[in-house]
Amino acid sequence: MISKTFIRYCKKCTIPDTRPDTPFDANGVCAGCNYYNYRENVDWKKREQALIELLGKYKSKNYYDCVVASSGGKDSTFQVLKMLEYGMKPLLVTVTTDMLTPLGRKNIENIKNFGVDYMEYTPNPVVRKKLNKICLETVGDISWTEHMAVIASAIRTAIKMQVKLVCWGENPQNENGGPEDKSDVSDKMEPKRMDASWHHEFGSTLGLRASDLIGVEGITELDMLSYEYPTDEEIKKAGTVGMFLGYYIPWDGHQNAIIASKNGFQKYDKWVEGSIVDYEDLDNYQMRIHYYFKYLKYGFDRASDWSSLAIRRGRMTREEGIKLTKDVGGKFPKEYLGMKLEDTLNYIGMSMDEFIKTCDKFTNKSLFKLNSNGELIKDENGDIIKNNYDNV
Repeated sequence: MISKTFIRYCKKCTIPDTRPDTPFDANGVCAGCNYYNYRENVDWKKREQALIELLGKYKSKNYYDCVVASSGGKDSTFQVLKMLEYGMKPLLVTVTTDMLTPLGRKNIENIKNFGVDYMEYTPNPVVRKKLNKICLETVGDISWTEHMAVIASAIRTAIKMQVKLVCWGENPQNENGGPEDKSDVSDKMEPKRMDASWHHEFGSTLGLRASDLIGVEGITELDMLSYEYPTDEEIKKAGTVGMFLGYYIPWDGHQNAIIASKNGFQKYDKWVEGSIVDYEDLDNYQMRIHYYFKYLKYGFDRASDWSSLAIRRGRMTREEGIKLTKDVGGKFPKEYLGMKLEDTLNYIGMSMDEFIKTCDKFTNKSLFKLNSNGELIKDENGDIIKNNYDNV
C-alpha cells in the first residue's frame, strides 16, 4: 500500500516542499521567497560598484577579460550586453544543444552580431544520443548531458585559454532557494572558486558523475571528456574563479527577456508548452521531457517555477499562480515547440513503450491520486492528478 503524501506549499508562492534542497521556515515560507525579501534591503548601487571594481581587476589590454557561458537565450543575451556595457572583452562559449531548434539557432546567431568572439562546441552527437537515453532511464533526466557540458566547457575553456574569470548569470540556489542561498546574503563580494566539490553538490549532477558512465554500453573516457569537470588541482593551478552577475544586480528573468527582445532576441509565438512564458527554454526539443520528469519526481515543473518568480515580483497573485500551475503544469509532453514526442524519442532511440515504463519508474506515486488498485488516476486529458494543489 502506497502512503499518501499531503504536499505542503509555500504560503507566499507555489513552490512545494517536495522541491529538493528548498527549506521552509517556521512560518511556512520557502527559501526562495525569503531570499527575495532579503533582496529588497540590498544596496544595489553598492553592489554594482563592487562589480565594477571586481571586473576591473580582470581587465587586460590585449586579451579576453572573461569567459561567458552562452546558450543564446534571453539571460545569455542580457549577460553579454551587460559585460559589454561594463567594458569587458568576453569570450563566449556555447555547447550546442542535442536537438537545437531553429529559434535557438537564430538567437545564437543574434548574439554573435554583438561583436564578440564566440566559440561553439558540439560534443559527439552519436554519443550524446546514447547518453541521453541512458541518463533518462537511470536518473530520470534527459538533460543531464546538457547541464554537465555547459558548466564543464566554460571552466575548461577558461583554463585552456588562460582566462581567469568565468561569468555566470543567475545563481539558481538564490533565485529558487537552495542549500547555498545564504552564501550570497552578505557583503562579501569576492568571486567563487568553483571547485569539483561545489560542482557535484550544486551543479545538477543528480549524484551521477561523468566517470560513472565510462564502460556503459561501450562509452569511453574520451567520450565523457565533454562532461567531465576539471579537477581541483587544475582549477587552483589556473587560478580560475567564477562570479554570478545576479549577486551584483537585481536579477529578473522577465526584465532580461524584455531587454534581450529589444536587442534581437526572438521569443516563441505563444506560451511554451508546460510553462507560462514565451521566452524560456526555446533551444532544445527535449526540454519538455526534462521538466515533465521533474513533475513526476517532485510534483512541480516550470509552471510552478515561473509563477513563483512572478508572484514574488508582484506580477500575479498567489491565487492566480495556483490556478496556472494546475491548468498548465504537469501535462504529458505530447509536443514541444512544434515537435511531437514520438519524434523526440525516436531521435534518442527510445520507443513510446520504453518511455512510459521510464515515466512509471520515476513517478513518486505518493504525490498523486490512486485508485483502489494503486494505479494512477488520470483526468479527461490523460494527465495524472496531484493529491492537492494548495494547502487545503
